[in-house]
Amino acid sequence: MCVGSGGVGKTTTAAALALASARRGKRTLVLTIDPAKRLANSLGLAALGHHVQEVPRELVRRGAPSDRGELHAMMLDQKAAFDEVVAKHAKDPAAVQRVLANPIYAQISGSLAGAQEYAAMAKLHDFDATGQWDLIVVDTPPTAHALDFLDAPRKLSEAIDSPAIEWFRKLQGGSGSGWSLVGKTGAFVLKRLAKFVGSQFIDDLGVFFTEFNDILGGFKTRAEETFALLRQPRVGFVLVASPEPMAVREALFFHERLITAKMPFVGFVVNKIHPALPIRADVTAIASALAAQPQVAALGLSGTTRTMAAQALFTSHGELETLAEADRMAITKLREASPGALLVGVPLLRDDVHDVDRLVGLERYLLAS
Repeated sequence: MCVGSGGVGKTTTAAALALASARRGKRTLVLTIDPAKRLANSLGLAALGHHVQEVPRELVRRGAPSDRGELHAMMLDQKAAFDEVVAKHAKDPAAVQRVLANPIYAQISGSLAGAQEYAAMAKLHDFDATGQWDLIVVDTPPTAHALDFLDAPRKLSEAIDSPAIEWFRKLQGGSGSGWSLVGKTGAFVLKRLAKFVGSQFIDDLGVFFTEFNDILGGFKTRAEETFALLRQPRVGFVLVASPEPMAVREALFFHERLITAKMPFVGFVVNKIHPALPIRADVTAIASALAAQPQVAALGLSGTTRTMAAQALFTSHGELETLAEADRMAITKLREASPGALLVGVPLLRDDVHDVDRLVGLERYLLAS
């Protein structure tokens, strides 16, 4: 489970870890629900959708330690995933179609607290249950949504058991007979509601709870199973961050949430680190070094110009060293938050990682001892 805020290289990290697994002979799946959709390009695919695609084997196995690994990828359509959960728990195909066609369901499936995140976790649960994957790597949404991702099973269970839904269940009567059992008080309330939302809405609501009531128990059971899955020792949360102050604060906050929830935390991946490259030379030494370079000598620069260039280089290097020290202090905060956890650093790279070869290049950092 790769979690973290936006813009810290989380999607790239998830892709690199999955690719590294496949290159070592594992049958691997990388599942993304990141709206940026950058994963497909990095893996040499034109696009990703709500179906599993295999990354070309010649890309995965080229120069790899093993020639047996496979890498598959999928971009989760959360609405489709939620529909699949409904289909799984409904009594018959006709009931499935009635629920999916109900306008109340269309609203709830898109806005119910934790619904889409729950659907993503249910899909992960299904993939895990097949037993066909040696490793599943999940690229979660940015941190604010990742917190919803973590809380989705609980939120959905609470929403299902909410007083409002329970009230409508009682009004409906629980017997599939529409609103005939609501009684005088219920009828009065519904009549008043109909003035604001329309009688058709009330009718849709009645049909929805008649059909949906049968599958609520299945939803709760799956939510409990999913939450239990996340806490198993064979699951690991990798917290991806960068040294920027905001990203570090969010990483520390999410780390505390993981520990509080007793989730299996593996460690940190810190991307975009400025490397510390101290030098002993002063401006005069740098100017002399410039003068000794044939390319610089060919320019015919005066001694004053070379000194100015040396001063600019010296100043720029000092600024980079300041950034490196700031990064070091930020990383120290992460180490102190979890002293026994693994922390892997990836330096700030010259080029963006957007293809398989560059993903392979990240192995030297992500898999370092």
